[in-house]
Amino acid sequence: LVLQAVFNLLIPDHAADAFSPPRLGPRGRWDALVERLLGGLGRWDAEHFLFIAERGYLLEHNCAFLPLFPLGLRLLAGLLPWPVPLQPRSRLLLAAALLNALLSALAAAALLGLGRAVLRRPRQAFLAALLFSLSPAGVFMAAAYSESAFALLAFSAMWQLEKGHGCLSGLLFALASAARANGLVNAGFFLYSRGKRFALQLQVGSASLRKLPLLWKRVLSLASSAALMCAGIFLPFALFQYYAYVRFCGPGTGLGQSVPEPLLQLARDKGYRVAGMAGAKPPWCSQRFPLVYSYIQDTYWNVGFLRYFELRQIPNFLLALPVTLLGSWAAWTYVSTNPRHCLTLGLERSKSEERGKARDGFCGPAAFVYVVHSTALLVFGFFCMHVQVLTRFLGSSSPILYWFPAHLLQEYEPLLWSTGTDNPASGKPLLGKSPSSCGKGTSDNPIVRLLLNWRLITPLSKGILGFFLGYWLLGLILHCNFLPWT
Repeated sequence: LVLQAVFNLLIPDHAADAFSPPRLGPRGRWDALVERLLGGLGRWDAEHFLFIAERGYLLEHNCAFLPLFPLGLRLLAGLLPWPVPLQPRSRLLLAAALLNALLSALAAAALLGLGRAVLRRPRQAFLAALLFSLSPAGVFMAAAYSESAFALLAFSAMWQLEKGHGCLSGLLFALASAARANGLVNAGFFLYSRGKRFALQLQVGSASLRKLPLLWKRVLSLASSAALMCAGIFLPFALFQYYAYVRFCGPGTGLGQSVPEPLLQLARDKGYRVAGMAGAKPPWCSQRFPLVYSYIQDTYWNVGFLRYFELRQIPNFLLALPVTLLGSWAAWTYVSTNPRHCLTLGLERSKSEERGKARDGFCGPAAFVYVVHSTALLVFGFFCMHVQVLTRFLGSSSPILYWFPAHLLQEYEPLLWSTGTDNPASGKPLLGKSPSSCGKGTSDNPIVRLLLNWRLITPLSKGILGFFLGYWLLGLILHCNFLPWT
């Protein structure tokens, strides 16, 4: 928060062709102070979230942003006591800073719990949670974006599913689908969990004819529960599409007459469609399945298969290159380590699992579905989306972006193997370690320890930490000044 304020003061804002609604109403000195200190949190898509929280879904293209996060902003801004008079935007900026500070910390805690359940290596899970705190998508976790809310809900839902709490997991997955559209993909975790449980039950049971009726009952029970849970996960997204249909496809309600003239002029200049205005219905209203979300992605932002593959987009592909390589490397490492497990989709119990000696860590069988999820998001994002959003897309959706670097650091960084206070290779004392009462050195924070001993760590560790910290810092510099970092 401090750095974005400093960079916002030192670097002039770029005149980006982005949504920028006019500031209405008188601005006092406190509003100017809030804008000066926190204005960097309201750039790019954050303008949409702040606008929705203040005025609702007034413009058609605002419907690409799902309602959970702006509703949370509006609720918090209305509940907090304000000792000084502030305009709505200023209150919402303060609410966004407070809310996302809390949500990102809780998301790190949820990732820690999920990592302990899946990896079964507490140190690796802790290292991954620390990496999340230095996420290359860090600026989006702090700005008025829905990334922190989605990460918390998605990681918490995955964690509850690992603990066997299916109903609570389904509720959290449903809330996640009300925050971001890619939350719909998370239904796959529930389907896979139920399918795997059923497949393993078949392997330990007999296939006699007497048990066929019982088998069919299990199949029907599984199918019905899976269908109900998936319907619940899809419900918030479907309800929002219906809300948009009623708002923009119904008869004119005269709502546009109550819209301030500067906003109407912006809509006329930019070609934005205003809710409640009489006139021709939007084209998506006549579709068999009227989905405003896909229409906006297609019409306003030209999102589609291979549409971003242009020479002028090479800089954006370069921005997405590190996360693309990291995600591809993670998938290759897992598949090459567990070829049979991947070929059987993790539905066959291995001999090591039967003996209770299954591999732990990133390459363990429990991580299979998360690797599939991460790889699917990576492929879809690379070929069908604006590729520069890949870093925040994966950073808020997939634990693999943090588990795999934590795995690499633990496997190949000698400074994380050492338990003594000295570096065995150089004989020099290590920084970032504190002696315990038993006389052994313990690392308070392995990331800080590696950074303080930068010259001693391996090139691989420098590359991983360089990517995380570099993008963390670069995002603050560019995003907070309307420079290309979306």
